Amino acid sequence: MIDRSHKTVEQAEQEGKYIRKVRSFVKREGRLTNGQAKALEQFWDTMGLNHESGLIDPSALFGNNNPVVLEIGFGMGKSLVEMAKNAPELNFIGVEVHRPGVGACIGLAQEEGVNNLKVYEHDAIEVLADCIPAECLTTVQLFFPDPWHKKKHHKRRIVQASFVEAIREKLKVGGVFHMATDWENYAECMLEDMTSAPGFNNLSENNDYVPRPDSRPLTKFEDRGQNLGHGVWDLQFSRIS
Repeated sequence: MIDRSHKTVEQAEQEGKYIRKVRSFVKREGRLTNGQAKALEQFWDTMGLNHESGLIDPSALFGNNNPVVLEIGFGMGKSLVEMAKNAPELNFIGVEVHRPGVGACIGLAQEEGVNNLKVYEHDAIEVLADCIPAECLTTVQLFFPDPWHKKKHHKRRIVQASFVEAIREKLKVGGVFHMATDWENYAECMLEDMTSAPGFNNLSENNDYVPRPDSRPLTKFEDRGQNLGHGVWDLQFSRIS
C-alpha cells in the first residue's frame, strides 16, 4: 500500500516549510532535436514518471513483480536502453535532469521495442526522497557522475554520506549499489565513503574495485576516458543491513 501522507518537496514548500536542497547536478539545458521533442510528446504518458506524483508502486507501474533497477544520470540513455533490452526479466527506472537526454532515451526505447523502462526528468536526490519506496530496489546504478575534479568542488560530488544512506534505505537487503567513474580520485573517494558507510559490504575480492560486469555496456564516457589515458573503476557494494 502506498503511503499517501508522504509529502513531496514541492508540497512541503507550498506549506511554507523550508527544505534544504542539495543538487546532484548542474543544469546544462541543450536544445531539443525534432526527434527528441516528438518522443517526449508521443510517449511521455507511457514511459514518463512525474516527481510530483509522489511514491510509486513498482508492481502496479510495470504490471509485474520483477526486480527493479534504478539508474541515476543516464545521459542520452543509450546504455540504459541497451541494458533494459538485454534483461527483459528486470524493470528499469532512469533518472536524468537534462531534457534532451530524456527525449533521446524515450525515442530509442521506442525504436528498440523496450517496454520495461520508465524515466524521470528530475533531480535524483528528490526522486529518491519522494518517489522510491523503501527496500524496493535490487540495484542502483551510478555511472560516470560529474567528477567535480577541482578539490574545492569535491563537496558537490553526489556520492556523500547522506546520499549513500538514502541509497541504502531504498535497496533491498542483498541489493547492490554499482558505481563507475573514469576519475581515479573520485574512485578513491567513493571507495572510502562506501567502506565507511554502515550496512554495506564490498563485493570486490580485494576490497577495492571489481572488473566491469558484462551487464554494464561500454559508454561514450568510458571511451572518452580511455582516449585520455584514464582508467575506469567499477565499485559494487551490497546492502547487508
